[in-house]
Amino acid sequence: MSSPVTDLVLGFQNLVAEVPTLVQPLVVALAGAVPFIEGEGAAGIGIVGGIPPIVAALAGAIGNLICVTIVVLAAARVRTAVTTRRASASAGAGAEKRTSARREKFERAYHRYGTPGVSLLGPLLLPTQFTAAALTSTGVPPRRVLAWQAAAIVLWTTVITLIVTGVIRAVA
Repeated sequence: MSSPVTDLVLGFQNLVAEVPTLVQPLVVALAGAVPFIEGEGAAGIGIVGGIPPIVAALAGAIGNLICVTIVVLAAARVRTAVTTRRASASAGAGAEKRTSARREKFERAYHRYGTPGVSLLGPLLLPTQFTAAALTSTGVPPRRVLAWQAAAIVLWTTVITLIVTGVIRAVA
């Protein structure tokens, strides 16, 4: 029995193999925008599909970064709307702030590692889209989130690209 993520990866690999060469990087970029596949998974899909490693890495990272940018900008707008509404609603009353256990866990990690640590280590546990939304919702400025998420996407995409390329060359 296969998982939905495995089916999605195989679907992208088949799509890369079927489309014209000029369209293949677009498929990889599209795969990079999917949570849990991300830039690094998309680069691997592209390399296995026959795209040159540098092109696959760039396409995957760009697709991932475009998606993260959209998520960060949307999260920033939502945060602004929510905080504005809460401020006006609690202007006269002493509102008690409720936080979930997950939110508290994230905030502990944030206070321990900061934006760089959460951004660079976050992909080991969660998709960059989730990490970016969480950082933005806690009040980290969107530019800072985007800068560190871009660094994380480039780092992890490069690492996985080098590993996949090395494995393919060793096996071939």
